[in-house]
Amino acid sequence: MKNKQSLSRRNFLQWTGLGLAGSVIPSSAFSAFNPEKWNPAKLSVQLYTVRDQIKTDIPGTLKRVRDIGFNYVETAFWPDGISVQQAASFLKDAGLSVSSSHIEIPIGDHKNIFLETAAAYNCKRMIWHGWPEDKRYSSVDGTMELISIYNQAAAFAKSNGLQFGLHNHWWEYRNKVGGRLVYELLLENLDKDIFFEVDTYWVKVAGQDPATIVKKLGSRAQLLHVKDGPAKWDDNLPKDVPDPMTAVGKGTQNFPSIVKAADGNTEWMVVEMDKTAGDVFAALKESYDYLINNKLAMIG
Repeated sequence: MKNKQSLSRRNFLQWTGLGLAGSVIPSSAFSAFNPEKWNPAKLSVQLYTVRDQIKTDIPGTLKRVRDIGFNYVETAFWPDGISVQQAASFLKDAGLSVSSSHIEIPIGDHKNIFLETAAAYNCKRMIWHGWPEDKRYSSVDGTMELISIYNQAAAFAKSNGLQFGLHNHWWEYRNKVGGRLVYELLLENLDKDIFFEVDTYWVKVAGQDPATIVKKLGSRAQLLHVKDGPAKWDDNLPKDVPDPMTAVGKGTQNFPSIVKAADGNTEWMVVEMDKTAGDVFAALKESYDYLINNKLAMIG
């Protein structure tokens, strides 16, 4: 696998709020939410959110992330010439640990970098980032072929003391094959060791209710991607042109209902913004404060 790549979303992930429609979820959404029933999930942040800042100043960017209050990050990939060992050193210097890592499926030549990355970050949760859409998700046979590949990846991860998970976009919850949504086939046929990192934003974009999906996935939904904004379908999305996102709690997502539906099964909530209209660090700070102050998550 290459260690050099562009930091565009497509290349970044392949190697791993304004204009809001709708209304902000009111405080009444917390009325039926009782965080005392369970321990809130720990909080992390996907570094893709600050990819542009990392491109020009890795130490300074990581310091600002740490100063907000985050102790953990979820990684994907880094600017040209930065190895995972160098990246791990930058993270250590900033006082940050790795909760999980987005990476390629560990098959063929990708097996070595999979293990190398896990070791460098001292991280056991390795996640197939899932971008771009695999057209095999357009048929039952294609979906079952991918499931077989994922199961092989999980077996390889498990044999090396690691965990393998899947991160979704909208197509798993929008595409129907054989009269069923793709995610239903995944849930039914994937090895039970494979966990889901549920991107709640893309679930909603696909037209599904994130709380309903998280509840249905149950103990398999061990990580949640937490992002907010319009969360509506846009024909530009397949071209990788998402609407600007907002700070968590400022958009259309009902996070109290999502956390309640998780019922304590979620271990990590990972804040991510694919695109922001304003200052990204200000949005991260607002997101952090919203989740911690409302006891939707806890400091890792």
